[in-house]
Amino acid sequence: MESPPVKPRVVLFDVYGTLLEVGPPPPDAELRWRGCYRDRFGREPRLNRLEFTIACQRAIVRDHEAAQALGIRWPEVQWPAIVAEVIPELTRLSREERDEFLYEQIQTGRTVRLAPGAAEILRWLREQGLLLGVISNAQAYTVRELREALDAEGLAMSLFESGLCFWSFEHGFSKPDPHVFRVLAARLQSAGVCPSGVVMVGDRRDNDTGPAERFGWRTWLMGPPAGGDWLGFRVWLSSGLSVCGV
Repeated sequence: MESPPVKPRVVLFDVYGTLLEVGPPPPDAELRWRGCYRDRFGREPRLNRLEFTIACQRAIVRDHEAAQALGIRWPEVQWPAIVAEVIPELTRLSREERDEFLYEQIQTGRTVRLAPGAAEILRWLREQGLLLGVISNAQAYTVRELREALDAEGLAMSLFESGLCFWSFEHGFSKPDPHVFRVLAARLQSAGVCPSGVVMVGDRRDNDTGPAERFGWRTWLMGPPAGGDWLGFRVWLSSGLSVCGV
């Protein structure tokens, strides 16, 4: 992770494992699952949480196989469609009720919070005048999870430029597909940002930093095996901010 060769202008972030720390399910996960189902449908679920999860995983495999047969190597599912395949009664809910159920349901499977140190680095980056964006394998609930985690720290989603955000559920394909990075590369090129002025921050070499480097972006790998952390990232990036260049 040598110093950036030109002054960085844009920092793009992965979400899960980078901006958001993912933890185990809450201890009352089964009760929460039953409660959110009863609240929306007025009866006990016919599947427990584990059975529901397994059924969804099977539906995801079928969806991926169908997409891959069309030549999409790294497809992304639409989570509402997956859940509706397993519990068809979902389609009877209004859009607002459906989205609330899906959000509550996903919270039974794990806990998320803003990664320690992330709030401070985000504030510092904006103070430096850098543009921020997101490249995430995500669903609609991801956006809400990130928004609520930022809200808890007095931050907002407006930190990120909408044109520099790639959410895989909006496109039907996901990282590490090179098209993900090409979409952002094209937008950045149109804005006059050279590849060396872009930094990608993620926790996976296969999904995040490896593909980004093939587009000439600078990268910072969080966590093991590289051992990168937010403090180290700030020190590293600061060296680039002192460099003259475009």
